[in-house]
Amino acid sequence: MPAPFLARRADLARRAESLAAAELERVGLRILERNWRRPEGELDLIAVSGDGTCVFCEVRSRTGDESGDPLEAIGPRKQQQVIRTARLYLAEAERPSHVTGYRFDVVAVTFHHDDRPPTLVHIPAAFETTP
Repeated sequence: MPAPFLARRADLARRAESLAAAELERVGLRILERNWRRPEGELDLIAVSGDGTCVFCEVRSRTGDESGDPLEAIGPRKQQQVIRTARLYLAEAERPSHVTGYRFDVVAVTFHHDDRPPTLVHIPAAFETTP
């Protein structure tokens, strides 16, 4: 892929994550981490609710409708990777001890080619762990 394309894509990803973080804060969550990385994976946003629920939020974005819905990019394989990485996060000693539970949210952002503002869809508890 050409370098300008990758730079533009990274910029859109950062914008989408900022919009997603603002949405999570708007609904009362407090952002704990952004782009938490380990060799096993990355967590886009980690937040906590007032009741102590730790929210792992996967952010996906697309430009225009011709690329498909961003939600289509979060299939079972990606869900399992997020779940595995979240378990690593929860296992680390410095993580918040006041966490009472957890859930996996998704925020999908579609950027439009015209002057319309981006479309944002927040799905709380979008997927769950399997036994």
